[in-house]
This record gives sequence, C-alpha cells and structure tokens, in this order.
Amino acid sequence: MKLLKMVAVSLMAAGASISYSASALAQECKDPDQLVFSIIPTEETTQELDIYAPLLAALKEKTGKPVEFFMPTSYASVIEGMVNGWVQIGVHGPNSYVLAKEKDPKLEVFATYTKTKGHFQEEGPGYRAVLLVKADSKFDSIESLKGSVVGLADPASTSGNLLPRMVFGDKIGTGPELEKYFSKVVYTGGHDQSALAVKEGRVDDAFVATHRLDNVIDRGLATPEDYRVLWQSDIIPQDPMVYRGDLCEPIKAAIRDAFLTLNENPDAKPFFEGIKSTKFVPMKDSDYDIIRKLVAAEKAAGN
Repeated sequence: MKLLKMVAVSLMAAGASISYSASALAQECKDPDQLVFSIIPTEETTQELDIYAPLLAALKEKTGKPVEFFMPTSYASVIEGMVNGWVQIGVHGPNSYVLAKEKDPKLEVFATYTKTKGHFQEEGPGYRAVLLVKADSKFDSIESLKGSVVGLADPASTSGNLLPRMVFGDKIGTGPELEKYFSKVVYTGGHDQSALAVKEGRVDDAFVATHRLDNVIDRGLATPEDYRVLWQSDIIPQDPMVYRGDLCEPIKAAIRDAFLTLNENPDAKPFFEGIKSTKFVPMKDSDYDIIRKLVAAEKAAGN
C-alpha cells in the first residue's frame, strides 16, 4: 500500500511536470489582442491601403482579431517594426527580408504572390531588375554609361541596390563600388521615383524592378515607349510575406490560410487586379538563399 502511494505521488508529480512544461511552452508563443500589418513603401502605398482591404478583412475573419495597417516610411521601418515585435505581419522585399531575418531569426516567410504578364514584368512568382534610360537618350550601351548619373531605389532594396552593386558591378568590373563607374549615385527613395527621374532627366539611368515599373506605367505616369532597357538581371523571387515566428501556431495557420485561399473569394478580385497578380503561393526561407549569397558577397567585398 505504501509503495502504491509512492507510485501515485510520483505519477502525480510527473503529470504536474508535464502539464507545467506544456503550459510554459504555450506561454512562450504570442497571442496579441490585435495584429499589425505593414508593407514596404511603394509608389502607391497609400493606394495599396485600399487595395489591401480584402486581405485585411480575410485576416480579421480567419484570425478573429482586429488588423491594423502600419504605414511605413522606408524599408527599414518595416524591418524595425517586425524585429521589435509591434508589427506581426509584413510584406518585405527579398533583401529587406534577409536583413530582417538576420536581426531576428524568429521571422518566418510563408508566401509570395504570382505576377501576371505586364509591360516589362513576366508571368510568375519572380521579377527582374532592369537598367533604364530614356528612349531618346544618348546612352545606348553599358559602356556609354560610364560617368553618367545613376538612380538607385533604397539601400535595403534588392533590385534597386543589392543586385546593381553585386551583379551589375561585377559585369562592369567595379564590384559593389558603382561610384567608381558612375559620376554620381543617387538614392531616389523608391522604384517609382527612379523611373520618373529617368523620364524627367533628373538621372541619366536607373535600376528599377519590372513589376514596379509596370505600376508607374499603369498609373499613367509614363509609357513603355519612354524607356529603353540596357541590362536586365536574372529572375529574383517575389516579395516575401512574413510573420513573426513567436506567434502561436493557430494564429500563424490562420494567417497562412487567409493569404493562400484569398483567390477563392470573388470579392478579392479587385485586390489581385490591383497588385497584378492571380494568387498567393507558399514560399520557404531557402527560396531566398540566392539573396543571401548576394548579401554575403557584398559583405565580403566590404561594402
């Protein structure tokens, strides 16, 4: 009888330990009262606040939580918001996602969107960086661009800074130091500003993402005939959809479901038309290893 009591006490203690461990694990994940969603600034961020309404509604429905939109001022502000934990869901550029992941390994990519064919954009979950000049520009080759003024989008931009420095830089023999080839390197603040700066003659040439260039054209701010492409990159994976990995799993599952099933909702058709897409598709962290290789090369070069 005494032995049975000892076994019972031991089992109760083990059960309490297991229960405590499960409880401790449960407490490690975050279950916020509301979710904050943000997106890297684009030429139509304000417009995209309305465009994204069906997605925000789906997130609210699937998670059962209110969803607030955080209007960013730069790529860095989205990174800061997610790393510091007050933004739970973010749309990054490929490079800004890699930078954010380095700062906080708990961030997780879960989806991206496919793009429809546009003026310069190809169909699929990828895009290119293109080097633009005005259609009537005196610059007609990469060699002729030496000493010109070039526009870059943002220091954290993949196609508007990282690729130009690491891939195009290798092509012209400067490595990441484009300043050795161009007379001046100007950060314009975004792809739309870069495209318009070329059109308006404020820079001689600029690196612009194909889907962002299409947006400028579709808004009537330029036409395809305004530009000539002197160089283009290989395909880059589209902007990653990212959430904080310390969210509780049911919340993460609900967020994934909201994104990946949104194309099944007829009310979301204007959303997909607005971002020139057809649907969200799953993505994983390793899909962005190509960006990590570029970042590693940039660091190795000391830029």
